[in-house]
Amino acid sequence: MKNRILIFFLFLGINIFSQEIEINKLKKHVYFLADDAMKGRGTGSKQNLKAAKYIAKEFKKYNLQTLGENGYFQKFDAKVRKVIVPDSIRSAQNVIGFLDNKAVKTIVIGAHYDHLGEGKQGSSLAKDGYGIIHNGADDNASGIAGLLELARIYSQNNIQEPVNFLFIAFGAEELGLVGSRYFIKNPTYDLNKIHWMLNMDMIGRFNKTAGVSIIGYGTSPEFETIFKNINPTQFIKFNKKHEGRGGSDQTSFYEKDIPVLFFHTDGHEDYHKPTDDANKIDYTSLKEILDLERAIIEESFKLDIMHFQNTDKK
Repeated sequence: MKNRILIFFLFLGINIFSQEIEINKLKKHVYFLADDAMKGRGTGSKQNLKAAKYIAKEFKKYNLQTLGENGYFQKFDAKVRKVIVPDSIRSAQNVIGFLDNKAVKTIVIGAHYDHLGEGKQGSSLAKDGYGIIHNGADDNASGIAGLLELARIYSQNNIQEPVNFLFIAFGAEELGLVGSRYFIKNPTYDLNKIHWMLNMDMIGRFNKTAGVSIIGYGTSPEFETIFKNINPTQFIKFNKKHEGRGGSDQTSFYEKDIPVLFFHTDGHEDYHKPTDDANKIDYTSLKEILDLERAIIEESFKLDIMHFQNTDKK
């Protein structure tokens, strides 16, 4: 167990982190999850379960508390369409680890780890893509790599932050946010204690012109205060978007009136195609996105309460 001392981070012109995101670790996670041997991590496959066990092993290495219903795992059933037998029911799981800093509030950090398998789950945009492995390096091995690096940093930095962290790797996102919706309906942690939720989905293909999109800026008026203290010249280019929805797992939390920020580097020519491979990830920019996320997370430490902006909901 790490030796904890209570520290509030002050950002005075420059952000100084006690530990750095490591590019070699990001590569390790992405190359493992997006290897051909994982066969696209389709929901219900043995490779999908292997990915879940890989994440759980990392959580254990970081001494995160188990907060699933069976160790780190929260199992559920997911309906899989567009397979040889339509509407088959497959077993899936969320992987949930908790860093207890004895704080009142908790930040959720999430990303999904499933993908399209061999083009038989969800929507493959590749011509004749049925039966071809979709590795899903950007979608969403990149987000899981980010989640695992943040878990490593916050669990091993010898600092007791003024919030707890709930790390969730969601299953069956590609089938309609099934894992995150299941967690919200069957929470293994008190939702009322959640400060806000950060989601990462496709953060590995940075577009220098557009910048990384941060979706959900309007879900709490406190985000405006946070971003006033983020000097954009010191971080990777970003753009803020008001709406909390956005086709990924933060939507499930948004609909429960929990403030959210969703980090996303937008679509590209390999989206939902067999060509979304690990060698195409921009690992330097991925690290820089995580540095930006850390700055935002640690600015939020200064705010006692975050309020959901109800006027944002449709």
